[in-house]
Amino acid sequence: MKKKKYNRSFARKLTRWVMLVLFIMMSSLAYIVFHITKQIVVEVCGETFHSNLRSSGLGISDVMSDVSVAVKNNIFDVERNIAQPSELQAIMERVVSDNPRIRSCGISFIENYYPQKGRSYCPYAWRSDSVHVEGQPIEGTIAHYLEADWFLEAVAADSAYWSAPFFDSRDKKTPLVAYMHPIHDKNGRLVAILGADLSLDFMSQLLKQQQVDLVHFTISGSNLFNSYVLSHDGTYITHPEQKRILKGNFFVHIKDADDPGVAQEAIKKMQEGQTSKNETDKVMRINREKTYLFYSPLEGTDWVLVAHIPMLALNMVGIIIGLTMLLVIGIILMITFFVCRLTIRHASKPLIQLASVADELADGDFDTPLPQINSHDELHLLRDSFENMQHSLTNYIEELKNTTTAKASMESELKIAHDIQMSMLPKTYPAFPNRHDIDIYGQVMPAKAVGGDLYDFFIRDEKLFFCIGDVSGKGVPASLVMAVTRSLFRNISAYTQEPSHIVQALNDALSANNEAGMFVTLFVGVLDLSTGHLTFTNAGHNPPLLLTDGDACILPVDSNLPAGVMSGIQYTEQQQQFKGGDCLFLFTDGLNEAENSNLQQFGMDRVVQVAKNTINKPQPFIDAMTTTVQLFVGDAEQNDDLTMLAIQYTNSSTFKQ
Repeated sequence: MKKKKYNRSFARKLTRWVMLVLFIMMSSLAYIVFHITKQIVVEVCGETFHSNLRSSGLGISDVMSDVSVAVKNNIFDVERNIAQPSELQAIMERVVSDNPRIRSCGISFIENYYPQKGRSYCPYAWRSDSVHVEGQPIEGTIAHYLEADWFLEAVAADSAYWSAPFFDSRDKKTPLVAYMHPIHDKNGRLVAILGADLSLDFMSQLLKQQQVDLVHFTISGSNLFNSYVLSHDGTYITHPEQKRILKGNFFVHIKDADDPGVAQEAIKKMQEGQTSKNETDKVMRINREKTYLFYSPLEGTDWVLVAHIPMLALNMVGIIIGLTMLLVIGIILMITFFVCRLTIRHASKPLIQLASVADELADGDFDTPLPQINSHDELHLLRDSFENMQHSLTNYIEELKNTTTAKASMESELKIAHDIQMSMLPKTYPAFPNRHDIDIYGQVMPAKAVGGDLYDFFIRDEKLFFCIGDVSGKGVPASLVMAVTRSLFRNISAYTQEPSHIVQALNDALSANNEAGMFVTLFVGVLDLSTGHLTFTNAGHNPPLLLTDGDACILPVDSNLPAGVMSGIQYTEQQQQFKGGDCLFLFTDGLNEAENSNLQQFGMDRVVQVAKNTINKPQPFIDAMTTTVQLFVGDAEQNDDLTMLAIQYTNSSTFKQ
């Protein structure tokens, strides 16, 4: 009786679980249908919005292009008549008369270009109404435009461009933008700036027409959809409310999104001139309302066209379909409940037996006998799977014990190899405590337990022999080549003082029987400590930095082939004269190619910048460089060995600590 009650309880619970799974599956299906429907509606509307944005952008660009072309078409006449200032006024009036979009146009000459006209001279014409054009040159000793920011900026730029928007100086209400073009004399000297003003009211008219079209396309009300033209920093160039133009900022209204990162990413993309693509899956809050945002850059400027519409307006179709699906799910679940309950009760008995066996397996008893199942269905397959699992678990545990032992042994051997490799490199500092003519400090950080970077130095016959190198590849193979290279450098340097001979001999030795095809980039130098004369040879290595007089520059080096590529290569030798206080900073590409989690590299620009802002003492210099690159990399995994070596020559009476 107890057993039967237990079976019924199990069947009831299993039925509930099946119903729960069915409910989750069907609810998920309803959600997927709702989501897909919503996405289809949003994407269709989004494509329509983008199409309208592009159409409006082309219309705006066409108008601005007409103005710029009109100005460029008259540049030749202006420059040809520079010697006849009276002709320039007529040209300005003709430009305004022939181009209805141009509100005013003038040529602002540099100070005292026409001495007979006074300090300033500016032929100027403007449109008094839709038909009449007036003109009068601005001349005399008072020249407000000569000190104006727009004029100074245009002169400094000496190229054609669209200015930032501004208000008309006459009515203080009409927003304008000016196309600036430099004027040169026959000698090519900049003598004036030709500026044509364009009223931005036409943009508002185009965007209003766009809003009417999109309201007809969607089921939204006319007050729901909004579109603007924004400057690079988010300032409104067009807006239905006149008081916000050139004063309000759109970016302020989208910083209160549910996820601030989404809003900041959208602002960044707009400022970078990108077009919205999949922004419909990122809901933002604009003026406290969940909204879809669309944007597109305005060609020829750093402005952006923006449109946004509330999420609810585009989600209505998906919501209706989703509610219908939920109603259907409720009916199907009621029917399924009774069918599943009868079926599961019949199948639950052998499952209970297998569940008991599973408990014993979970307790570690892998030899427990399995129940006999006479049927040849899925339950029999499940019973066979349990039997296979017993054998697999037994074998796996035994293999795991062996693998753990082997891994511990390998880690111990790699630790020993790391200690041996590090012991081969100089690690005692100061390296030459009894000398006052040289200060040196080096550091190596392998990407793995062992690496392929190396550096070494020693003094013989009052000359400092030093090298830095980077073996191709990583890990144990690279560490073996590194050890051989360091030993060859020591042995060869004992018999010659010429870096090119050292590298040539080292290259011939590494190239012999090099079946693995590994090579080493090297920088080998010999510094005469009595004179500060440096001779060096570079074999495909990063050029070092020379730190002198508070500045940092890249030392010009011949590239040459890395050592180990082929024998018989002749390496060039270069020279550099050091003075007191000069410091040479050598490093491997693990520094400038260090990457952060965004796959951005540290780069040579940052290396040079850190060098300029850090004192030339070797150890503090390398410590500062290490700290800076670690802060840049953050939590990203080190992907290459990083080695740095700094050498400061201090043998000079003029050098001050």
